[in-house]
Amino acid sequence: MAGRTLTRADLSEVVYQKVGLSRTESAVLVELVLHEISDCLARGENVKLSSFGSFIVRNKGRRVGRNPKTGEEVPIEPRRVMVFKPSNIMKSRINGEAHGKKR
Repeated sequence: MAGRTLTRADLSEVVYQKVGLSRTESAVLVELVLHEISDCLARGENVKLSSFGSFIVRNKGRRVGRNPKTGEEVPIEPRRVMVFKPSNIMKSRINGEAHGKKR
C-alpha cells in the first residue's frame, strides 16, 4: 500500500489532466462539488454517489458515556454523525475483485 492521502489539489490535477479544463477551472469545479456535498450533509440529506457509496447522516440520542481514564460517567449530548457506506462495487474494487463480481 502506498499510504498516501488524496488531497483536493490531487483531485484538481486529475480533472485538469483528464477533462481538459484549466488548472483554475479544475480547482473551482472540485471545490463546487465538495461544497455541494457538504451543504447537503449539513442540511441532513444523504448523498449517494453511484458505484462509489453513500454518505449518511444519522441522529444519535443522548446517552451516558464513561471517561476511560477515571471511569467517571459522563453524559453525551444528542448529535448528528455522518457515516460512509461503500457500494458493493467499491467493496469489490477494494478487495481486488473485478467489477462487483464475487470470486
